[in-house]
Amino acid sequence: MAPPLSAGSFLDALRDEGVTVVEVGAWEHRNRNHKGPWGPVHGVMIHHTVTKGSAATVKICRDGHASLPGPLCHGVITKDGRVHLVGYGRANHAGLGDDDVLRAVIAERALPADNEANTDGNRHFYGYECENLGDGKGPWPAAQVEAIVRASAAICRRHGWTAASVIRHLDWQPGKVDPRGVDWANIHKRVAERLKHPASWSPGGTSTYTVRKGDTLRSIAAAKLGDGKRAQEIAKLNSLRDADAITPGQTLKLPKK
Repeated sequence: MAPPLSAGSFLDALRDEGVTVVEVGAWEHRNRNHKGPWGPVHGVMIHHTVTKGSAATVKICRDGHASLPGPLCHGVITKDGRVHLVGYGRANHAGLGDDDVLRAVIAERALPADNEANTDGNRHFYGYECENLGDGKGPWPAAQVEAIVRASAAICRRHGWTAASVIRHLDWQPGKVDPRGVDWANIHKRVAERLKHPASWSPGGTSTYTVRKGDTLRSIAAAKLGDGKRAQEIAKLNSLRDADAITPGQTLKLPKK
């Protein structure tokens, strides 16, 4: 049995994994808990939005619409690779799905075909909606795919799950096709690879750090690299023209120690 992470732990997990997070209003208190329980949680579900434009996408995922009230997920992953937090708790994202699939997710084994809709997925899954038209032609930018990998791995890492706990909406609910057009095998492979390394790891030998209030490049260099004088290396690696222009929540690449 896995109770959901607290909102604060969820946010910390994303930031530790190098995700660029945008907090939308009082996201941590926005949910559908009055309609039923959230938890125990068993996995992460990925969707596409069938929308265009980041602002419009975030709004509809937060507010929902007449036939499906929001929030429609926990995080909206826009094409620029940012994760916009719009709710926390029970959300209208998964709907009814196959109990055989849920058992496979819990056991972290190969998924059977989803041919039933008899189990409440909103109770048991974290959900990310990804900005995409869902026509199989719309692009999935590298920054967005990397954010999907990191945001999924962040939850798996905190719960001690493997990449097998990350599934698609199409794996869960009969008739669904999302996330359409993305290389799902590649995402699974990359989540699995991330989980072999510390949360700060990035391919190519670099690591990442999420800026917190009061940080300077010099303090980050001293804490993470052991030498405050290496601040200029961080500035160069991140193409920062002004070494003092860093903001809380910003993700920085760090050079090798």
